[in-house]
Amino acid sequence: MIKKIKNFGIGYSLLFVFAAISLTIYIAAIISTPFADFFNRYPAAFVRAALSYATFLLPISLAEIMLILLIPGVVLLMIYAFRRCCASWKRVFLFSARLIAVASLLFSLFVWTLGTGYRTTPIEDRLELADKETTASGVRSAAELLIAEISELRGEIEYAEDGFSVMPYNYEEMSKKLMEAYGKVCDKYDFISRFSSRLKPVMLSELMTYTHISGVYSYFTGEANINITFPDYGLPYTAAHELAHQRGIAREDEANFVAFLVCEASDDPYIRYSGYVGLLEYMLGAYREAPDYRELYQTIPAELRGEFRAYSDFWEKYADNVVGDISGAINDSYLQIQGTPGSISYSLVVDLAVKYFNT
Repeated sequence: MIKKIKNFGIGYSLLFVFAAISLTIYIAAIISTPFADFFNRYPAAFVRAALSYATFLLPISLAEIMLILLIPGVVLLMIYAFRRCCASWKRVFLFSARLIAVASLLFSLFVWTLGTGYRTTPIEDRLELADKETTASGVRSAAELLIAEISELRGEIEYAEDGFSVMPYNYEEMSKKLMEAYGKVCDKYDFISRFSSRLKPVMLSELMTYTHISGVYSYFTGEANINITFPDYGLPYTAAHELAHQRGIAREDEANFVAFLVCEASDDPYIRYSGYVGLLEYMLGAYREAPDYRELYQTIPAELRGEFRAYSDFWEKYADNVVGDISGAINDSYLQIQGTPGSISYSLVVDLAVKYFNT
């Protein structure tokens, strides 16, 4: 037995053991919400923070570099396998088993970072939000509150000739401001992990936009990545969303809501503006079929309506493409596997917001 393990490799064997332990933890989290709460808040929070600190000093996204190197890496691996590992079926089996062992590390890291977060107590219970059914009048009321906040801020927001608002600082400064806002939110809600991190702008953001992805949390490197091709007004809200994932808020509607709370808590007017607008877009989407939708829309400040028109023009280039459809289908399947309704869960932030404004 020992000889067989040596032939396979002790390191590869340990990866399988680690995967078995991780699978047990994942099943326990599915079965027990209290266990999921504990694991996500303590062991997983430690791993998420450790990975974030490990990649903190790197100004670019390590996950993006790994993705860029993936295709040539696979080609080189196939060449190596063909030349060195095909002499016998035993070698083929050992090589395949080692590949599976390495791949299992991705599953283990998922469990030890974000995986149990999908099984935790819903955020409306944690925040003790009003248990009320979401109605059209509730959505309109919440939208009106957001429009009022945006109207108060518009004098502090600069707009360019193309209709878009302009973020008055760089991504590094935005990251620091969001860290300050997260500190305030963590003081209020202790289930959100507290640690410092930095945002990673994606170098290939233009190509990433065709996938319809505005940001992504890379759990295996601990990085919150943002697509900087998108207009400025959405960047702080998107960044706060990915930072929420980095802090263990796994469900998409909950990450959207925490992102709003963080933006709302910021001392910076542009970050607050981004949070209000980001949430308002979901509200308008939910209210679009109401008979008085146009009446509500006309109450939005003219500058923001111009920003929405500019975004529609921007999005025409990327809206319809096969890559985006495939990316959306993969994300939808992934979210459903995690026990959520799928991609529609992003818009469920409307329910949370209505409850929040009525609490």
